[in-house]
Amino acid sequence: MIKNICKNIITDAARRDAMHRVSTFIVAAMCIFPSCRDYLDIVPDNTLTLDNLFAVRDQAYNALANAYSYMPREDLVNSSTWLMGDEYIYGSTFEDDEEAVRGIRIMRGLQSTKPTYLGTWSGTGGGQPLYEGIRQCNIFIARIDGVKDMETAEKAEWKAQVTFLKAYYHFLLLQKYGPIVIMDEAVPADAAPADLFAIRYKVDACFDYIVKTIDEAIPNLLPRKSDQDIGQVDMLAAASIKARVLLFRASPFYSGSMEYFGDFFDPVDKQPYFPVNDDAATTKAKWKDAVDAIDEAIKLCTQYGRGLYSYDKPVLLDDIEDFAANRQNMQTYYDLRMVMADPWNKELIWGFSNVDQIEQSGSLGMAANIYLPASYPGTHLYGFCWNRLGATYKMVERYYTKNGLPLAEDRTIDIDTMLQLTVTPGPGDAAYTDTRGILLPNAEIINLYLNREPRFYANLGLTGTYWRGHSLRISTEFYASKAGGYNPSQPDYSLWTGIGIQKVVHIASKALGWAQIIRYPLPIIRMADLYLMKAEALNEYLDAPTKDVYDAINMVRDRAGIPKVEVVWSNPALAKTVNKHQTKDGMRDIILQERGIELAFEGSRFYDMLRHKRAIDEFSAPALGWSEKSATGSDFFKLEAKQVRKFSLRDCLWPIDIDELNTNAKLIQSPGW
Repeated sequence: MIKNICKNIITDAARRDAMHRVSTFIVAAMCIFPSCRDYLDIVPDNTLTLDNLFAVRDQAYNALANAYSYMPREDLVNSSTWLMGDEYIYGSTFEDDEEAVRGIRIMRGLQSTKPTYLGTWSGTGGGQPLYEGIRQCNIFIARIDGVKDMETAEKAEWKAQVTFLKAYYHFLLLQKYGPIVIMDEAVPADAAPADLFAIRYKVDACFDYIVKTIDEAIPNLLPRKSDQDIGQVDMLAAASIKARVLLFRASPFYSGSMEYFGDFFDPVDKQPYFPVNDDAATTKAKWKDAVDAIDEAIKLCTQYGRGLYSYDKPVLLDDIEDFAANRQNMQTYYDLRMVMADPWNKELIWGFSNVDQIEQSGSLGMAANIYLPASYPGTHLYGFCWNRLGATYKMVERYYTKNGLPLAEDRTIDIDTMLQLTVTPGPGDAAYTDTRGILLPNAEIINLYLNREPRFYANLGLTGTYWRGHSLRISTEFYASKAGGYNPSQPDYSLWTGIGIQKVVHIASKALGWAQIIRYPLPIIRMADLYLMKAEALNEYLDAPTKDVYDAINMVRDRAGIPKVEVVWSNPALAKTVNKHQTKDGMRDIILQERGIELAFEGSRFYDMLRHKRAIDEFSAPALGWSEKSATGSDFFKLEAKQVRKFSLRDCLWPIDIDELNTNAKLIQSPGW
């Protein structure tokens, strides 16, 4: 998108390092105005400089780039909120590094008020300074109409993009902090002192403002962006994010938190910041708003060609014979393996594409190279293949069986023998036809790894299966001193749990140099998310689940190669809790597990559990994994507690950094901090 990096534009500006990214959509950071601790959008009195900045289109384009430059850096491991939750775990040698993998440090109960990890209120501990970003958006909106060499329609479209970004940044703040400061317009530099100190607004008022602002932006956005502008906000993205905002507004954490925040009061009117007393009618109305917005987003996206992804490119040479012999299963595997990593595919509604430059020092990039198995002959140099970020054991259990049921709910599964060693089907076995190309033939494995759904094999990197990367099909064995396993001479380069993550790796990514890493836009929202949002919102809105709820979730399950929800859950020969799907509470559990699988490793799990007040219970158990330093299966497949996780009530809202509270006496700290 953005082709230029801005020059020096304001003489008294605080210089900011340019974040130059080269890709189809490039976000170039420009120098920003001085930070104001009271977070008000104060317009500098150097109006001549501002007039120059918005004098012509090329310079205004730099200002547009600046508005985008505050997007969260989910691509950088040390700054990514994707590592919150219970999916990821990093190498054990980085346990004591206070600047490493801050998202996981939060899950370990190590959040702080100075510095606040991933703090986006003022940009601390790896977080983006979103109020600075909002200030830049307000300046852009106030000035863009003065640009001389632009058509009126283009000015309106650029303004709409930035108006949406302003709303989106407010939403990202609300997700973390709950009640936030609303900054709708620039405040003059000569404003009265009383106007320079901002207050936190009630949560419902914040949601109302965000939705209203998105609604203002949508009519002037282009339906779809493409070519050199791909990655910019368009109508599809804005409508889909609006749907997400309304889903959050209706969710229990944000719409009824008496037991959490009933004593978190606004000091002025003594009323709680969170809506703690919503009656049934109010709650139902909120879910109806979410349903309507989701339906509108789905309608708009399908109208303009968005849909569920299917892989239609040549397969790896190693897979050609297996693909021909096991076509349906292999096609499903490829669909699921590449849904995230295939750049700009039809399922992606909006993605963060500012990932082209790999950070070679400081924060480690969330690019594919950190997931590729090291120590495999001819595929790596350790400088480009860190192999440190893997999955927790919880992810092994979370995926369904081949029947589309949780492990504990499937009558065909013997839970007591799950950790017993066995051997995968070989060419002489009847079962080999269905596992060909998925499992290694005649390989040592455990029962837990057999008879699982396709996403289990496509998303994870597991002993006894294939890892597709480096344009190769790698036979994976994570035992110590084996290819991809623990290497005593390189202890920093190993998967702590012995469980890898393939989903985020493009199969053509190689690890012999930075240029060989295949980059792609990290998904902010995609079609599968919308369908699962529809299932959830409808289930909550209705008195009991209906066919429309099942149809929405089945869109995702059909692509995943598992039975329809109403078919398998009504089968007493398969499901232990027969007809669980027919109750609202039961269907809620099913939908949330489906989201945890389909959107695994995409930053959704943490907020899904938070929204439904399950975060404290879900995220306080130790992170488990295999005995990765063991060289044999009998020793390797023993569960060990790898890392203490401690997520408490206070962690549900981010603290405001102590420096900000010392500057603005009107700000009230989040509970527990």
